[in-house]
Amino acid sequence: MKIVQLLPTISYGDAVGNNAIAIKELFSSLSYETDIYAEIIDQRLPASHNIKNAYLLPDLNSEDVLIYHLSVGSILAKKLQRFKCRKIAIYHNVTPKEYFINYNRILMYNCKRGLEDVKTLRGTFDYCIADSSFNRSDLVSYGYKCPIDVCPILLPFNDYANTPNEDVIKGCKDGKVNILFVGRMVPNKKFEDIIAAFSSYIKQYNSNAKLILVGDYEGTESYQKRIQDYSWLLGISENIIFTGKVSFDEILAYYRVADIFICMSEHEGFCVPLVEAMYFDVPIIAYAAAAVPETLAESGILLEEKDPLLTAGLIDRLMTDMQLRKYIIEGQRERLKDFAYEKVSDKLMKYLTSFIEGSK
Repeated sequence: MKIVQLLPTISYGDAVGNNAIAIKELFSSLSYETDIYAEIIDQRLPASHNIKNAYLLPDLNSEDVLIYHLSVGSILAKKLQRFKCRKIAIYHNVTPKEYFINYNRILMYNCKRGLEDVKTLRGTFDYCIADSSFNRSDLVSYGYKCPIDVCPILLPFNDYANTPNEDVIKGCKDGKVNILFVGRMVPNKKFEDIIAAFSSYIKQYNSNAKLILVGDYEGTESYQKRIQDYSWLLGISENIIFTGKVSFDEILAYYRVADIFICMSEHEGFCVPLVEAMYFDVPIIAYAAAAVPETLAESGILLEEKDPLLTAGLIDRLMTDMQLRKYIIEGQRERLKDFAYEKVSDKLMKYLTSFIEGSK
């Protein structure tokens, strides 16, 4: 019996790709024959992962298992029917196409096609795993009738203990309050709302602060320019760092120097950076949209509305009220336990092996 994972795209540092690699390692540890195939493979991925081209995927028999990661549109979706094996979907959600209309027609089309794939494939899978209950509810609304379990993304926390980039740490330790967000610079992340809150903070409370926006904007350069122009219009451009694409050790460094993590995203199927901020004891302020409230649970500070002045006041409170700050961090540490690698991997493998061995 073979267990293969199939992805439209596998990228270096991407949560979906990391999840697939972690699943492969788990299956390998249990002596299953397992591989990962992808249509587009990031060349920065270590050769040791042995990611194979999707078009080299061999025929599979009825005993084999194909795990398809549903996140973006792909021609691969139409080819799933030809495989006579058992099929599992891991659903990571699809960003609504409307966010990309004014910025990137290709990304807009990929999201449109991705949602069409999700709907078209509703009768294809024997079993599904969703990253969140929010994602599960999507599948149910699209007519999925197969069993669907919920399991968080598997995060290799050991990697976060690696050595951070010292140059970044030295550059950021300048006595200023460091406010951080990590995520691709795409419109659904609502960088403009982060900047509006930051502008209120430095104008009303503390001008000795900087906003660090860590994320690649390849493909959404027009959105990034709009965000830069907005910061110039507000007169705060000198207080904002746009990192663009960064290495993993640089990401670790930015988390280590952060004082506050702020998220204003309007669409997340899980939101890995929230868990990363928990790991690094960075107090979180986040807008309560999509899967964000579920990922945070009772931790962090959830915003029911986007009021820049209110958010600025919360930032100031977290920087001046050490008792509140300690309370928030302790809550995040407690929530982080739910994402422990051993706990999530045990849950994930219980679900997958139960299906594979026929008990589901």
